[in-house]
Amino acid sequence: MADVVWSIAGSDSGGGAGIQADIKAMQSFNVHACTVITALTAQNSLGVEALNAMSTDVIESQLQALIHDMPAKVIKIGMLANVQQIQLVAEHLSHYKQTWSEPPIVVYDPVAIATSGDLLTEEDTVDALKTHLLPLVDVITPNTHETQLLTGVYLIGPSAVKEAAKKLQSFGVKSVVIKGGHWDFPKGYCVDFAVSAEQEEYWLGNEAVVTPHTHGTGCSLASSLAACLAKGYPLKDAFILGKAYINKGLHFGRRYGEGIGPVAHTSFPEELQYFPQVIEAGSWLGDELELETPSEFNFSAGFASTGGELGLYAVVDTLDWVEKCLAAGVPTVQLRVKDAQSPTLEQDIETAIALGKKYQGRVFINDHWQLAIQHGAYGVHLGQEDLGKANLAAIQGAGLCLGVSTHGFYEMVRAHNYRPSYLAFGAIYPTTTKDMTGQIQGLEKLQHFVPLMRATYPTVAIGGIDLTRAAQVADTGVGSVAVVRAITEADDYETAISQLQVMING
Repeated sequence: MADVVWSIAGSDSGGGAGIQADIKAMQSFNVHACTVITALTAQNSLGVEALNAMSTDVIESQLQALIHDMPAKVIKIGMLANVQQIQLVAEHLSHYKQTWSEPPIVVYDPVAIATSGDLLTEEDTVDALKTHLLPLVDVITPNTHETQLLTGVYLIGPSAVKEAAKKLQSFGVKSVVIKGGHWDFPKGYCVDFAVSAEQEEYWLGNEAVVTPHTHGTGCSLASSLAACLAKGYPLKDAFILGKAYINKGLHFGRRYGEGIGPVAHTSFPEELQYFPQVIEAGSWLGDELELETPSEFNFSAGFASTGGELGLYAVVDTLDWVEKCLAAGVPTVQLRVKDAQSPTLEQDIETAIALGKKYQGRVFINDHWQLAIQHGAYGVHLGQEDLGKANLAAIQGAGLCLGVSTHGFYEMVRAHNYRPSYLAFGAIYPTTTKDMTGQIQGLEKLQHFVPLMRATYPTVAIGGIDLTRAAQVADTGVGSVAVVRAITEADDYETAISQLQVMING
């Protein structure tokens, strides 16, 4: 199925919000936007002058036309002007979810109150939303006012935000993204919260972008998120990409009339400056939000430099392969011992470190940071789950380089909190060496990752890369290509290494 997203929403004659904003945001993420118009609003930059709801027959005809020819991966819903529209759309969504071979993901931006403060839907629609629509919604994206209108929870602090999200989930919504543009806590910051259907919580924050030109931010964020979901991004990645898109749009927003201008629509966000911070327990914003700090948390940032890109990067599990790779001129090698209970673990790590010094290569030790420190390794490589467990201050204090695995944009920005020595991005392709279900990134995402992080870190692509794929991966501009089977399962590993070196180094 193509990356088709429907927007069921109202038209903004001023061009800043509603259907118009939805189309612009979706096209920025390279998906095809289809529209079902629920209302024609008469508005300009000064405010809403009239709301002209479409009849249910007109809405029905638009839906039927799309169903027969252009089914959606994601359906984004904005303004529903009355109870009859809510019931009609809910009936269709219920049917799609029950009968389509690939049921659509439903994203709902509850346009109850516009950014300008104008009430855009009839007050008697709230009960109809809770009864008919919310149980069918996969992701809801309310702002502060809309959250309070739907839940009755006044957002006076972080605990209230989480309480409101739980209440929305109690109505049947699977995942919740509460936008913090009107919250202003901590003062001068914009903090957003998301909780997934699996109850995973995400906090994002950045200094508020000071601009009067904010029209259409809610529509645009929800549409960005919908577009990312249509392209297979997990919620946390769609969340952080949508926020980066809005931050950049606010930065470039401008006035077209006498009043408030719209958020600008640019392109897929590839500039780190527009990305929000992933807020973790123990950080300054985490303390402000009173996030519970794990007892083992030992935040540390700023690790030793690798001196540049890492080139060909071999990931191997035996000393024999460590030496073969180093001797053949591979500049960077990682020893990844899968059996943590191996009786020769410490001896193997010590020997691998010595081999690195002998051949003047970079040898990273996967996971076993204590032994890496003890025996003076060049560096340590950690996964995301290990960042809160390893003694980062000890690794930093010992002068070791730190590499971090990332699987998507949220994890990438989270890793940036620690200022590691390099960032690895993957899995680019499926691999037999590790279960990466749901974490395959592909070349398209790699092409966005490289410009986002290349100016700040050495970058590494990993996962399922062999001789037939290495050239395409290298063409993205990534600084290093990590391989496993491309060397260890080659008929002639030395020839394979030489060919890979040529592909990567150009």
